[in-house]
Amino acid sequence: MNKISLKNKKVFVAGHKGLVGQSLCRRLEKENCKILYVNKKSLDLRDFNKTDKWLKLNKPDYIFIAAARVGGILANSSYPADFIYDNLSIATNLIHLSHKNNIKKVLYLGSSCIYPKFSKQPINEELLLTGSLEPTNEWYAIAKIAGLKLCQAYSLQHKCNFISAMPTNLYGPEDNFDVKSGHVLPGLINKIHLAAKHNKKNVIIWGTGKPKREFLFVDDLADALVFLMKNYNKNDHINVGSRNEVNILNLAKIIAKVVGFKGKFIFDRSKPDGTPRKFINSKKINLLGWKSKTSLLKGIEITYRWYLKNKSK
Repeated sequence: MNKISLKNKKVFVAGHKGLVGQSLCRRLEKENCKILYVNKKSLDLRDFNKTDKWLKLNKPDYIFIAAARVGGILANSSYPADFIYDNLSIATNLIHLSHKNNIKKVLYLGSSCIYPKFSKQPINEELLLTGSLEPTNEWYAIAKIAGLKLCQAYSLQHKCNFISAMPTNLYGPEDNFDVKSGHVLPGLINKIHLAAKHNKKNVIIWGTGKPKREFLFVDDLADALVFLMKNYNKNDHINVGSRNEVNILNLAKIIAKVVGFKGKFIFDRSKPDGTPRKFINSKKINLLGWKSKTSLLKGIEITYRWYLKNKSK
């Protein structure tokens, strides 16, 4: 295994303002590298020519592609064209232009939603494209699969060192806590916090509360991505999980404990559950020497403290 040093190298974090991007920038500070980033207003990564010009001018050595349009079930179903177009454009532009501009190595950030809805659990990397996707986020998933396959194709045809990482469900500081457009964990933090603040007796939760999810604290993911950039050079995508699995009802109970909510949960069964269970197999990255460190309770406590300081009203 050829280990890479990032010391004194130019490292471009595409999507530096997002949940993953901000955590990744904090983690990269420990590597003594020069972190490159650019704001959306200055560069639209969907614009091929402007992205090409920026890469030629700034000449990064390594690129983390964490830029994406993201959101929960409602956002995916409300804006399907935006989800597939924006994410395809970002991936195709950055991956092709990384080859064109001789970038030494690229890490593309995918998502565990790329796997079939009824995948055998835990989900191995080999289960990609073996069944139908979860319909509630298939637009995002298809774009992410295309990005992963682009990295693989450029590695095979052009001998590029382009790798892909597939994390499980993420959460942490800087997350989107909006109940309608965000993911389940930050949305529940917001909803349960407001219920406690206004002394409400009940909190409504979408679906049945039975689906099981694995959650990974974002700082653990950032550490994994740096680890993979330095240590992993195969064109096969690799899972990044935490083994912190919980059903939605018990997740709500953990959040209620952290927040101090004493009321009850009511389930709105007219709303979709999404995938019944999603627990990815992280054996491959574990065998390479990386494992997550943050428990679900600890991660939620850190996230809630950030929420109180920055988002609560």
